[in-house]
Amino acid sequence: MDPARKKGRYDRIYNQLRDLLVATDDPVSRMATTASVLYHKMPGFFWTGFYILKEDRLLVGPYQGPLACQELEKNRGVCWTGINENRTVVVPDVEKFPGHIACDSRSKSEIVVPVGDKNGRVTGVLDIDSKELGQFDDTDAEGLERIVSLLREIPE
Repeated sequence: MDPARKKGRYDRIYNQLRDLLVATDDPVSRMATTASVLYHKMPGFFWTGFYILKEDRLLVGPYQGPLACQELEKNRGVCWTGINENRTVVVPDVEKFPGHIACDSRSKSEIVVPVGDKNGRVTGVLDIDSKELGQFDDTDAEGLERIVSLLREIPE
């Protein structure tokens, strides 16, 4: 998908989620809704979900797609890199990422976006995998970072 078309799709998803997420302040419900909308609206998203940081462990949260790893080995892989460096990580080819954790061998590329609370503390990551090499780019990073920002906003 060309960048302009992809940006437009992310803008529409952002608006849809902004309207949907005001229904609850429950973080798990908000993550579940976000994962479902992204999984069903973005072509090429093979696995879409969240890993949640709990007492120094990274545990699977709400997701869409095939079976996931329940817990990710500490300080290894793309998700932990996103947490430890507090930045979005785009991986065009997971086979070339040192320490990549393969929950599903069909995954070829990945993007991870840190999720934080309203105080800026990292609480987990949005993790998206694709069966295609080079699926993710700067347009995805920007769109997903904007969408993840909605999770920090607590409805009144």
